[in-house]
Amino acid sequence: MSVHSSRRGLLTAAGVVGAAAVLGQANLANAATTVHVYVAGDSTASIYTTSQAPRAGWGQALPIFMTSAVSVVDMAKSGRSSKSFVDEGWLAQILAKITSGDILLISFGHNDEKTDATLHTDPATTYKQYLSMYIDGARAKGARPVLVTPVERRRFDSSGRAVTSHGAYPGAMRELAAAKGTPLVDLSASSLALWNSLGPTGTKTCFLYLNAGESPNYPSGVQDDTHFKAHGAIEVARLVATPLYNQSVLPAADFQRLTTTNLADSLIVWPA
Repeated sequence: MSVHSSRRGLLTAAGVVGAAAVLGQANLANAATTVHVYVAGDSTASIYTTSQAPRAGWGQALPIFMTSAVSVVDMAKSGRSSKSFVDEGWLAQILAKITSGDILLISFGHNDEKTDATLHTDPATTYKQYLSMYIDGARAKGARPVLVTPVERRRFDSSGRAVTSHGAYPGAMRELAAAKGTPLVDLSASSLALWNSLGPTGTKTCFLYLNAGESPNYPSGVQDDTHFKAHGAIEVARLVATPLYNQSVLPAADFQRLTTTNLADSLIVWPA
């Protein structure tokens, strides 16, 4: 091999290494600028696996409305209240990861209402105290907390009107948001309005209602007035994402599909 050929080879190799270094720096920069949206909540927001599909939580569907500039980290856990999520260490796990510029969505109420001492909180006192731990913890890390009132269940009165099911908890969260200057997504109100517009029959397209034989994961069928199948999870996630957009919690460019109708259930990812 000639000296000139060796020199050309060395220069080419150096160019490849240099290009790789630039790409590596770009990837690191992209990783550094990715905003993480953490979800702290209960079974209505949590992630379900392929063996549980088409059941899905709104946190699981939230990435549908975010661009690749946003990473949704759904830490919601079935059966947890604002209290038990803290007591079991889940909030601590989030606070160990969350960084400046990230978002923490906080949505509890379904299990706080239960009488079980490991779950129950009082809306006027301990509910607000536990929620404040999420708010203060996120702010201490430079992140932005957002309160999300609990999504309404599928409940209707004798005249076919959707009725509330969470008692004083949504109002307590609204009061806390105002007192602490925290952005609020009033999912209780927006979901109630959606269920009213759909009516007793139409809401079955959102909640986990399946006939026997309709899904291999639910061979005997299921009628669940609290949890969602894919379409419902998507529509509730839209109810969460739209106020985030309207309140500029994230830049407008970070959102997508907010007004796109008839989104495919297959946009949801069910892990194995």
